Amino acid sequence: MRRAFTLIEMMISVAIFSLIMLFLYESYTALNRSNVVYEKKAQNLAEQTVRKSVLFLDFFLAEAGSIQILNQEKNEDVVFLQSSNSLHRRIYPYIAYVVKEKKLYRLESLKAFLEYPLVSDSDFTVDYLGKVDGFRVYKNTKKEEGASSENYLIHVDFTQDDDILLKAKVFNED
Repeated sequence: MRRAFTLIEMMISVAIFSLIMLFLYESYTALNRSNVVYEKKAQNLAEQTVRKSVLFLDFFLAEAGSIQILNQEKNEDVVFLQSSNSLHRRIYPYIAYVVKEKKLYRLESLKAFLEYPLVSDSDFTVDYLGKVDGFRVYKNTKKEEGASSENYLIHVDFTQDDDILLKAKVFNED
């Protein structure tokens, strides 16, 4: 007697194998879709973290007394400062935060920003931080036992991303 699989047994095993492969393919495509979603969220979170750290370090490492806040509109400020934080490897660059057409820009230059709107011969590097509905900086100066400290509250209302609300104290090496 010969022992072998019958045609019906082979057809049943191929059908079961096909069903298993169909479910595996469905789970594979669902995994790829979720990976795309989570990759976008992780990238967005990384960008948000970079924005927060740049804003915080600019104010924390600012020269004492160098921060100028110019109120432009109800939800928009222009800020000039000098900081030891540089994104473009400059030594003690002058930094400006400007909102133009609902977009927040960070300008970095070796020359001081004196007025807004900026003069046409200004030389600076521009970093785009995102679309915003508002950018406000509030200063709180309080006296503490003979030393004054500058505290700033920075509020950036991004159009599509989470808002940034952070408190930064200017670091003094006195």
